[in-house]
Amino acid sequence: MTISRRTLLATATATAATTALLTACGGNTGRDGKGKGTPLSHWYHQYGEPGTEQAVKRYAAAYDKADVRVQWRPGNYDEQTAAALLTDSGPDVFEVNGPTLDQIRGGQVLDLTEAFDGVKDDFNPAVLAPKTYDGRVWAIPQVVDMQLLYYRRSLLDDAGVEPPTTLDELVDAAKALTDRKVKGLFLGNDGGASALGGTPLYAAGLELVTKDGEVGFDDPAAARALAPLRQLYADKSLLLGAPSDWSDPSAFVQGLTAMQWSGLWALPAVKKALGDDFGVLPFPKATGGGKPAVPVGAYGAAVSARTRHKEEAKAYLRWLWVEKTDYQRDFALSYGFHIPARLSLAKRADVLKKGAAADAVGYSTRYGYAEPLLWTTASRVAYQDALSRIIKSGANPESELRSVVRKAAAELSRVKRKSS
Repeated sequence: MTISRRTLLATATATAATTALLTACGGNTGRDGKGKGTPLSHWYHQYGEPGTEQAVKRYAAAYDKADVRVQWRPGNYDEQTAAALLTDSGPDVFEVNGPTLDQIRGGQVLDLTEAFDGVKDDFNPAVLAPKTYDGRVWAIPQVVDMQLLYYRRSLLDDAGVEPPTTLDELVDAAKALTDRKVKGLFLGNDGGASALGGTPLYAAGLELVTKDGEVGFDDPAAARALAPLRQLYADKSLLLGAPSDWSDPSAFVQGLTAMQWSGLWALPAVKKALGDDFGVLPFPKATGGGKPAVPVGAYGAAVSARTRHKEEAKAYLRWLWVEKTDYQRDFALSYGFHIPARLSLAKRADVLKKGAAADAVGYSTRYGYAEPLLWTTASRVAYQDALSRIIKSGANPESELRSVVRKAAAELSRVKRKSS
């Protein structure tokens, strides 16, 4: 979902205090079910959308082949699960922003490929790819989250500005839309380094990691794609220091900015506040090449390798996230605003067939990309730090990217050595 909502944090280790907490909270402890057979614990991260917790508990209660206990986990969920997978007191099944390559190769999660028999082609390939390694699938995507550019129709019309389709047009539009009261564009309070990530590279026709496992942006086009982001900052067209960051549409609906990078989850709030006075766009393509880019991501459902009930856990997840399409549709569309992970469900969703929602679904289908599994935390940090220096300090994009390419290449070599 953040970056970005979809940043993977896989570096946490289990401490004695964490283990004690997890043991106290319970997990696959072998407790007796209450008349429904095998006990299974199911962890979710704490959603902000009202009704989500009640919904997943209702789904679990409807399953009659196991006694499923849902745990709602506030706090740093990714660190909690990373630690729990190293103990015998963690969940049987769990929601995961991944799983990470280390979790897969470390044998911490079970292979769920068989759960996709007969339906794999119905899952959105952009979000299924990062959950696939060595030809096997390690988590079932639950919904598709995406990021996109919101723009205020009336403000663009008043300024005589067309919705931007290239990065240079975005720079020009943001400058033209900026005045004493309104900034042209909001990419986040840090100028866009965290929210955008690799999106400008994909807009230049590049990628973070190639299909062959090599660095995908060792190309002069990468520096040319990042330079306009510095220009936005230098022109003072960017809103900085907003009360809420980019994932919240408050700055946009309150008129602090004419355009904002945010997520599909913000669309209902924008629609309620502005009616039809807005539109959505993908991230514009780099001038002179590339294509628009739309980052997508998905939490997935996975099974801990430490569960005592492996087959029962896999059967439960197949029931919930493959067979129960009514629950999948309810989860995606009734609490917040997401795209179902199943292509067939997305096509049948009436709320996604018109207006800005339909535009967004089309963009995600045509231009969607997800961070590849081989893009490790170390590579991500190195790239985002360099992007921040380019945007805010005017650092040279070519030299910054050369350093990132070296670090990312070393990370990929390390990953390949571990797999050989």
